[in-house]
Amino acid sequence: MTNNSTVLALKYRPVNFDQLIGQELIGETIYNSIKLNKVPNAYLLTGIRGTGKTSIARIIAKVLNCKNGFENLCKDNFCENCEAITNSNHIDIFELDAASQSSVENTRELIEFSRYAPTSSKYKIYILDECHMLSKQAWASLLKTLEEPPEYLKFIFATTEIRKVPITIVSRCQRFDLSRIKSDQLFQFIKKITEKEKGRVTDEALKLIVKLSEGSVRDALSLLDRGLLSNSQGEELDLIKAQKIYGYFDKSSLIELFQNLFKGDENKVINIYRKIYEAGVEPKIFLNDFLEILYFIKNISSIKLNGTNFSLNDDEFNAIDKISRTIDPKDIILFWQFTIDTIDELDIVANPNLCVEMFLVRLMYLKDFKDSVITKDKLDNTNNEKKTSASNKIVDQIKNIAQQDEIKPKIKSQETTSKLFINNFEELIELCIKKKEIKLKYELESNVNLVTFVEGRIEIAFNENLDKDFIKELSNKLYEWTNTRWIISLSKKKGLISKKQEEKTNKDKIFDNVKKSKICNTVLEILPDAELVEFKKNEHKDD
Repeated sequence: MTNNSTVLALKYRPVNFDQLIGQELIGETIYNSIKLNKVPNAYLLTGIRGTGKTSIARIIAKVLNCKNGFENLCKDNFCENCEAITNSNHIDIFELDAASQSSVENTRELIEFSRYAPTSSKYKIYILDECHMLSKQAWASLLKTLEEPPEYLKFIFATTEIRKVPITIVSRCQRFDLSRIKSDQLFQFIKKITEKEKGRVTDEALKLIVKLSEGSVRDALSLLDRGLLSNSQGEELDLIKAQKIYGYFDKSSLIELFQNLFKGDENKVINIYRKIYEAGVEPKIFLNDFLEILYFIKNISSIKLNGTNFSLNDDEFNAIDKISRTIDPKDIILFWQFTIDTIDELDIVANPNLCVEMFLVRLMYLKDFKDSVITKDKLDNTNNEKKTSASNKIVDQIKNIAQQDEIKPKIKSQETTSKLFINNFEELIELCIKKKEIKLKYELESNVNLVTFVEGRIEIAFNENLDKDFIKELSNKLYEWTNTRWIISLSKKKGLISKKQEEKTNKDKIFDNVKKSKICNTVLEILPDAELVEFKKNEHKDD
């Protein structure tokens, strides 16, 4: 892998099948097809960014057009054709960006030009990168040529979104799916590059690069390039410095947050989160990493440190393993769903950062949360029964911290209150009438678009006309009436029309039917200047 470029991603780009990383089987298959003279009309290469699609396309072009012949392919000293293809300036090899050549006019020009035989090589080859960007009309105009091209003409398509390529095109190509590069394979590769570049990078920092690259060789080399450039003084790039360079916060901070979260230490949890936020981590990224830790806690027993997973170092692995032994898996599932709901809420709220802080506080205010934690030092049998009861009703016990201050003074008087059941939305409205909560009744009927209603949980669609204190007031009243914590959440779903709107719609429908009725038409014939403005339902069937 040699190139005059100083950019590592270009300098170490593979120039033959032997230099491919993680795609050896694909390289062997293509090589054998050419060796047996079974070259397809078109190749279709698909996979995520940076896995070698364009590089493989150029290698295919070299193998087909090498002046030394197939048996004596260039490896170190390139022939004229191979050198030109490597530098992307061969007269018969056309590399096109489909994003800027997407129209049917561009395709027609391509087809027209393809009628001429190659100038200095055996094959004329078109390499279309990001081919999914071509329009439907462009694909349609290419179909015939693609199916029955001249003997000297070959196509190589590359895309990251195979689903956007018409099936009629896919069926006319020899398709190869490039996989993500395995973590250990990519680690060994960039470690060799580091040594060649005489860079000083710790293994932990290299593992972080592998994790951030997500199986992309190009991304890994670009990140490594950045890391090496930061060490102009010849200092070693360690994990801490790498985290700062790549804007990646230490996972140990998040693990520490979890530890304090399970202890119920609100101040420490919020302070840790604020430090993470001040380090430049966006709320949505934080919540996604939060989900990742939850996943590790749930599945730590099936994760191998020395395998292909570089997401955790030894200390992080041991800390998560310790946490997983104290937490009921059911609580992890609850946390997972709660986090997903909060990610959806970020698109609604004006300040996502405050939303995340409230999310963390709400998690800590799960009633009797500590009682749902499985520890070795269990309490006596009586307390165990209480724990079980609290755990079974945990979904109904999530408290909103914004409601907490108002609820506290009322707890004493509510201890003796009998539990009231509300089975549906209509019963809730009736209860508001009974309790003379006119404002709540008005909001429920006029401005609430119901999504779901189950005991303990109400999900409503966002409505700009809804009073800003509605959720807090309704939560307080529901707790007062039912002696149970209710979750009231906003949803991005549309929801049902409001009761007032439903009532108006039904009334309008009946009004239209009355206007169309025989008796109404008879009256209007007798009194042509009359107008129907109101009607009353006849209660007497015999009249």
